[in-house]
Amino acid sequence: MKKSGNLYRFLYLFVLVAVFASPLAAQVYVDELGIGTLGPVEFINYEGPHLRIESRDQIHGIGFGLGQAVRTGIFRTGALNRYFVIRSRSDEDGTKLDADIFGLGIDSAVDHIRNLRYIIQGYLEGAYGYSDSDAALLAHYITIYNAVYRGDWEHFSSRYKNDVMSHLTREQAGLAIRFDEWPGRSLIVIPTIPGLEGTLSAIDTSVISDERVTDQMRQDADMGLEMRRDMVDLMEREADEAAQRADISREAIRQEEDRLADERRLAQLQEQQARDEQATISRERLDPDADQRALDDRERDALRLEQEARDRQAQADRDQAALDAQRREAEREQALADQRTLDAQERRQDIAEDQQVIIRQEAQPAAAAGVLAVSIVDSGSRLGRIVRIEAGSGRELVRSPVNTINARTPVVINNRIFAIAGEDRGANTAIRLVEINFNNLEMVKQGDDDISPDSLLWVNGQNLYALINISGSFHLARFNTELVLQARTSTAVHPFASALFSEGSLATQRADGSAVLLDPQSLVERR
Repeated sequence: MKKSGNLYRFLYLFVLVAVFASPLAAQVYVDELGIGTLGPVEFINYEGPHLRIESRDQIHGIGFGLGQAVRTGIFRTGALNRYFVIRSRSDEDGTKLDADIFGLGIDSAVDHIRNLRYIIQGYLEGAYGYSDSDAALLAHYITIYNAVYRGDWEHFSSRYKNDVMSHLTREQAGLAIRFDEWPGRSLIVIPTIPGLEGTLSAIDTSVISDERVTDQMRQDADMGLEMRRDMVDLMEREADEAAQRADISREAIRQEEDRLADERRLAQLQEQQARDEQATISRERLDPDADQRALDDRERDALRLEQEARDRQAQADRDQAALDAQRREAEREQALADQRTLDAQERRQDIAEDQQVIIRQEAQPAAAAGVLAVSIVDSGSRLGRIVRIEAGSGRELVRSPVNTINARTPVVINNRIFAIAGEDRGANTAIRLVEINFNNLEMVKQGDDDISPDSLLWVNGQNLYALINISGSFHLARFNTELVLQARTSTAVHPFASALFSEGSLATQRADGSAVLLDPQSLVERR
């Protein structure tokens, strides 16, 4: 999630370009909403180049496969070291909840909240049959909910059944906001409503969109209004669906009650007929001329009729018990429909009030112009992100989501920002050349070549120069502005080599540190 204000305390001003005008999105005054003391949830993702870029379908497929496995009725699936699901279902425990627990194993490679949401979205589609749009909405809320209540043992233990809690630990419960604390350290709790698999109410929307979650979404620049409206729409559809199920159940109950009433009347009639026949047989036996054998046959028939009446009555009693359970289920469905209607109404009122706050903010004057700079994430690191700051006050106005920019490398060519970004953390991370959009500061593209972590970035005309890493050997390389490798030195250069352009030549250092002149285009040594 985005937020106003600067999460980091260390600001290193690396001015890249002259002042330029840029209107800012309206900022929300959380004090006006009375939520200023609530700490914001901002997911810290790995924002930089990757060795391997998986498609959205591939990422989505991880969760979808787990969901399909769960849908077959199994309660545990996946690999504990990668991605796994525990479906916890147990006996009634007051009003406490069942849950699906989505685990991120120690070898899980997801490092961006966007991709984690794709995985959870796929799971909800595969396990419960949600549409892609509803599943995406629920995945967004589920991640915020789990981040808000991360490590809140009192919340989880008061809301979830003992069986759910047996799979959690205080340290792992919920979702960490840092991507590097996900593997092996985050268990995502997805509250479920028993017996409603395959319906819009399979996931408890009221729980994952409670007041604390809503307050977090309010801290976005747009106050999360679009997603909150989508949640209200889902709740209203939930209410309609539950009410329809309740109506269908009530009609079925009415018809079954009529049938049971007929069965009971028939049982009573049969029992009365059997008794009358037995009384008649008793009187006829007193006649010395009566055919006793025939009377015995009639008595057996009467007893069979009486037993049939008793069996019919007993079956009616059993059917009545099932009907009572069906009636309770219909009442539960109606209660759910009523609750979701109330939830939707309350949330819609909140949205209307927050919309007025947005309107008041939009009426304020546009923000001041900004200057490009670099904000270092950690005082002990070279990595940071490109930001825009207010020229006079130095207040941060816009922040790039890419948080692995080498702070010494950003350059600007024709309003295009280039830099070296990334970390060598194993798994799927990489250090590459990147282009950053001049306006929204998001990453436009990344190069394909591994860059030395100690390399600077040099510009000569429309060419970019950097040190590339080939199996531990460093070479000076030339790239075009599409980040495509054009040439490189045939022999290794020093790990801390520089590039100085003068009189049509490029001066750098050999691996032994001695100076050498190169052709700037071919990077062939000049003799």
